[in-house]
Amino acid sequence: MFIDMHVHTRLFPGPERLSGGTYATPEELLTMLRPHGIRRAVILPGVNPECSYVPQGVGEVLAVCEKYPDFFIPFMNVDPRAVGNAPKADLGHLMRYWKERGCKGIGEVCANLSFDDPLMQNLFRHAEANDLPVVFHVAPRAGGYYGIVDELGLPGLERALARFPALRFIGHSQPFWAEISGDLTEDLRNTYPKGPVLPGGAAVRLLRRYPNLLGDLSPAAGSGYNAVSRDPAFGYTFLEEFQDRLFFATDICDPRNRLDLIPFLNDAVASGRISRVAYEKICYRNAEALLGVSLDGDLPARPRALR
Repeated sequence: MFIDMHVHTRLFPGPERLSGGTYATPEELLTMLRPHGIRRAVILPGVNPECSYVPQGVGEVLAVCEKYPDFFIPFMNVDPRAVGNAPKADLGHLMRYWKERGCKGIGEVCANLSFDDPLMQNLFRHAEANDLPVVFHVAPRAGGYYGIVDELGLPGLERALARFPALRFIGHSQPFWAEISGDLTEDLRNTYPKGPVLPGGAAVRLLRRYPNLLGDLSPAAGSGYNAVSRDPAFGYTFLEEFQDRLFFATDICDPRNRLDLIPFLNDAVASGRISRVAYEKICYRNAEALLGVSLDGDLPARPRALR
């Protein structure tokens, strides 16, 4: 069984991307995911304009979850520039509203501001106060990218982890997962590096030092899956070491996306390269604990209707 911690969908797919393709509809996602044993999926709204041709409202996500309440789970997304574009804006007002309507977290945060930007710090402060985990995308620089801006070695993320110790940060994207290896260079940060993983990677160091850092292993964006599969021997050890803080995810946003993480995890446990306990935690038990759901029985209540 799997809980997918990261999908995107649109009731109205909207304009085709410049790279081709459109967002998957909820029905397309159900057709793609259910045959593989995926029992629940978390929808992350695309509100940040850097990452969306048409920004998506949280209400659309709740409408999808109301239509398929036994499968989809809603996250909210809050742009740090909302409610006045000010570092003291009451973003908690929005967070409480959406949380009361069933949203379990925030993300995918793609605003192209630095981790240290006062607007981003304000978002983190309110998320921590409202006990809402944050899924974040990292960008290598401002302009021309989407995601929170950080430098090689992820110093901005480290400062945020230290400043907001009760906030659960869920790492995602190429510039986050490429930091799994100690030989990363600036020119490879936004790519999918291949070959052996060398000691000294910032992502590994931060996971060991900060218990509030978690990881999303999405294969559609390629980054998380690439990190654990590029050097399988290292990957299996990594999955075992951080089995309590990693999540199965797909990042499906286009019906053409692949689901390579599923056979990788299934083969790893079948061959004894990872334990059954680690496998189950990564596939669904960590998500159950984070989201307050259960695949064995109780399911979350239907999100409250909008008003």
